[in-house]
Amino acid sequence: MNNVKLYFRYLSMSIQSQLQYRVSFIMMSIGHFVITFIDFLGLWVLFERFGSLQGFTFAEAALFYGMVHIAFSVTEAWTRGFDTFSRLVQSGDFDRILLRPRNTVLQVLGHDFQMMRIGRFAQGLIVLLWAAYVLDIQWTLGKVFLLFFSIIGGNFLFSALIVLQATLSFWSIQSLEIVNSFTYGGVEAAQYPLSIYKSWFRKIFLFVIPLGCINYFPAIAILGKADPLQYPSWVPWISPFIGFIFFVMALQVWKVGIKHYQSTGS
Repeated sequence: MNNVKLYFRYLSMSIQSQLQYRVSFIMMSIGHFVITFIDFLGLWVLFERFGSLQGFTFAEAALFYGMVHIAFSVTEAWTRGFDTFSRLVQSGDFDRILLRPRNTVLQVLGHDFQMMRIGRFAQGLIVLLWAAYVLDIQWTLGKVFLLFFSIIGGNFLFSALIVLQATLSFWSIQSLEIVNSFTYGGVEAAQYPLSIYKSWFRKIFLFVIPLGCINYFPAIAILGKADPLQYPSWVPWISPFIGFIFFVMALQVWKVGIKHYQSTGS
């Protein structure tokens, strides 16, 4: 509990420091909103040109879009410390974290918290609400729970990828940008139904980086559509668990990385 209290203390200090420059905070938040909105316009242009993609309409794709962007915005906010972790390794500041009698994961998480990501969050939420309204989804308690659970699962899955990217810094000193192809690239891929991709590409996002488990399957169940991939009907209801499992696995890799850490001596 002391670790958790310390994390929230870090969190409070980070938020207070960002709100000291409110105009900057507001402008940055608006900037993130606009940038992600431009991505959404690209999605609209695509469907405006072709009408539908393998039986999926623009509004249905907007549901996928909203879910994945909300999940990723939360990840960007609370895992910023891991996203910039390579700087701590390069400067040798990670030594100080190791000397403190507190959990290293919570200390790195508390190193930075980006409130400005509320711009992406708001944009994703607006798109999600619009899609839910236009599609006239017959909401049940189960579907509401599945939507919330899939977003949380998506947050943990993306967080796991960023933790893995940070862990590589123990060996490479610098963060490897190739991992961004699975984080930011994964967000782009998950904006669309997984069934539109080639079989080999789908397998990557189901069995290697299981983004389909936290976005595609739950969205199919919420929409009440027949799954083009013909997976069992119970899969969407358990698939978000994969995000939590993936995060726990990433933390185990992080522990291995710490054991191999060698200070830069800077």
